[in-house]
Amino acid sequence: SGANVHSVLVVHRGNLVFERYFTGKDEVPVSFLGTRVENVAFDADTPHSLKSASKSVASLAVGIAIDQGLIRSVDEPILDFFPELADIRTPERDRLLLRHALSMTLGLQWIEATPATGPANDETRMYLSGDACRYVLTRPIIALPGEQFFYSTGALALISAIVHKATGQPLDEFARAHLFAPLGISGEQWNRIGRDTDAGGGLYLRPRDMARIGQLVLDGGRWNGSQIVSKGWIDASTSTLVKATDDQGYGYLWWTGRARHKRKDVLWIGALGRGGQSIRIVPELDLVVVVTAGYYQDYSPQAFKMQYSVFAHVLRATSFPA
Repeated sequence: SGANVHSVLVVHRGNLVFERYFTGKDEVPVSFLGTRVENVAFDADTPHSLKSASKSVASLAVGIAIDQGLIRSVDEPILDFFPELADIRTPERDRLLLRHALSMTLGLQWIEATPATGPANDETRMYLSGDACRYVLTRPIIALPGEQFFYSTGALALISAIVHKATGQPLDEFARAHLFAPLGISGEQWNRIGRDTDAGGGLYLRPRDMARIGQLVLDGGRWNGSQIVSKGWIDASTSTLVKATDDQGYGYLWWTGRARHKRKDVLWIGALGRGGQSIRIVPELDLVVVVTAGYYQDYSPQAFKMQYSVFAHVLRATSFPA
């Protein structure tokens, strides 16, 4: 189909009840920020780019760092982690807290919803600046922190650096030890930009491993009888904290929304990435739906509808008791 879907997995009541892989076009990295498109025959062993669904996995790593006391709380001032940026401190910037980065409410100007290669894109300029955190924190202030949703991959440069500073490990290494290994996930790849993990989009997982992440969240942070992430963090990060775009809400790097199931609305929690990558969790239905796709450079409303429609089809096709 035009959606160029690569995989669809459905987990109900903890069981993988549907799993399909397809052949489709995908972006294959060839150089820094460079890709070419190739046909790929996907299967259960093919790692897939999560794009911005990586952000939600980074949220789990932040939660674990807070659970372990390595980060005191979401109310830590961001600039306290960056003594090397003392020269940019102002009363306004001192009000920026970790929670504002996690909820995309920094109030700093940020434009990235253009094709990813364009020079008028803050994400591209941030990578080219050589000092991502300084670049992000010196954007013009256009709203009070905490008030308005401005989607920003720049927020993840801050979060990634904060996790590195607080734990002594790059975010990918911290996540491998404290999240992926306990979930039985191996062979993941999480790219770095410089010395920090590309928490905004650099993660590659197999779709079954994406499903494990979804099931972990559905089960309140528990996996095989162990509490991997505190239930408090799962509840806080997947609550709707701010109104985002298109009738969706946002928590700490997780999207929230509503979908129709049997003539009633059910709430979903989602990790969403460009091109159609998604992990959607429907707590009322004990359901996790994973989709990977290769629809990267289409920013049209139709493209987003197409990507959502796979999830909507699953809900329509399921007679799961609510």
